[in-house]
Amino acid sequence: MGDAGEGIVDAQSRIQERLEELQREAEQKTRKRPTIDPETARRLESLKLARIQLEHQLQAGASTPRRTQLEAALTDLDGRIAALESANPSG
Repeated sequence: MGDAGEGIVDAQSRIQERLEELQREAEQKTRKRPTIDPETARRLESLKLARIQLEHQLQAGASTPRRTQLEAALTDLDGRIAALESANPSG
């Protein structure tokens, strides 16, 4: 009976070691993720929402002068979005 008890203790110790290993791996994965600046994330989301709104206005059939303005605004927003995304590659 003593051998069976030792087997259980060994199995429990291997399980504990595996759990600790998995926890270390999870912590390493968490550390590898770049942190996201909340203000930058908020600004990026705001720009993306503004872009969607301008696209809807453009699709609604704006007049030629308004269409030109909307296209220029979309180009500007695309530049701003690209700049924020390149500064914060995780986003």
